[in-house]
Amino acid sequence: MGKSLFISALGLDIGRKRIGVAGCDGTGLIATGLTTILRRSFTHDIAQFQDLVEHRQVQLLVAGLPYHLDGSLGSQAKYTQNYAQRLAHGLNLPLEYVDERLTSYQAEQLMIADNISLSRNKSMIDRKAAALILQQWLDQRRQGNG
Repeated sequence: MGKSLFISALGLDIGRKRIGVAGCDGTGLIATGLTTILRRSFTHDIAQFQDLVEHRQVQLLVAGLPYHLDGSLGSQAKYTQNYAQRLAHGLNLPLEYVDERLTSYQAEQLMIADNISLSRNKSMIDRKAAALILQQWLDQRRQGNG
């Protein structure tokens, strides 16, 4: 039968000031933005994630990696990878990545379509981007298992 289709994962849009966090529903089909974590110290970040992980019984972290258009990893992607690995290690969870090149742009376009101010809702952009990251991972996983 292979691995079960349902898995509780957190999608992460990691930035230097904020981390957008998304979770999936019970079916593992739909990702929704949960919260935006304002970064202070790594210890503080871990403590906030610990609560989410326990509450949602998270089994896996999915971080968006900002590849360059040519597919290479720049300094921001390496920073993201480094942080995501520290976080996964600190929470004792496996980590996977998805290509997030266009997710922040997509999140902004969705908000513009809904007439939501981008400048006043940066946390919402992060959450929406995290949901798009996780949705992409869920869709790829479903296609792989289909």
